[in-house]
Amino acid sequence: MRYIVDNDLHIHSKISLCSNDDNQTNERILQYAKENNLKTICLTDHFWDESIECKSKWYSRQPYSHIAKAMPLPQDEKIRFLFGCETDIDYNFNIGISKEKMDLFDFIVVPTTHLHMKGFTVREKDVETPEMLADIWVKRFDKLLDMDLPFEKIGIAHLTCNLMAPERENVLKLIEKIPEEKMEYLFNKAKNLGAGIELNAFDMNFKDDEADIILRPYKIAKKCGCKFYCASDAHHPEDFEKTKEILEKAVSLLELTENDKFII
Repeated sequence: MRYIVDNDLHIHSKISLCSNDDNQTNERILQYAKENNLKTICLTDHFWDESIECKSKWYSRQPYSHIAKAMPLPQDEKIRFLFGCETDIDYNFNIGISKEKMDLFDFIVVPTTHLHMKGFTVREKDVETPEMLADIWVKRFDKLLDMDLPFEKIGIAHLTCNLMAPERENVLKLIEKIPEEKMEYLFNKAKNLGAGIELNAFDMNFKDDEADIILRPYKIAKKCGCKFYCASDAHHPEDFEKTKEILEKAVSLLELTENDKFII
């Protein structure tokens, strides 16, 4: 059976500092889920555990006490509205969530591709060329998979996002330069751990002539037996408008079935 786009496990509210949009309320998020016949949605505002040293002033302003303001979440009898977060990994490969905090979340989104946050997620000297970017893409992904985490509720976010390089051309070059055997190694590892691989609506909104490059990692992930979840990564209500259409196209191009679905 074809993969049904009935989940969105990466959504931001006005609580996230990169949203700060008074219209991006929990009620508006639930309305989006109803309009698109979603069964499971998850709030994943940005979070950095206050008990862990943080080199980002931006992230340090988003401790648990900040994102917990979103609760209680509105509920609907037909929709699971889960409480999660999006944390990060610094350039020393420290993750921004402690073991003590992990039980407070239903789902934890972890990006390995925030390569634009120089001085925090990456060192300037490590990302000067597409080859170096490709190397750090592999290294950050691998280090995440080596961590002691509850991978049954971990999602690996936007693996092909524009935040990996300042120019689209270099984003595509980065993906092309990752050796297939390294991707297979990483996705086999992710599959064995039970982590989810994200289909992000922003990543999937590519031009037709970019499809082979952008879809390459996901095709390899599918071949390795990884499970996939959907993500609008919405920060504003207008981000919801084409999410379902974009993700439906991605599901078709990847020929995903219900057996490929990541379920919390």
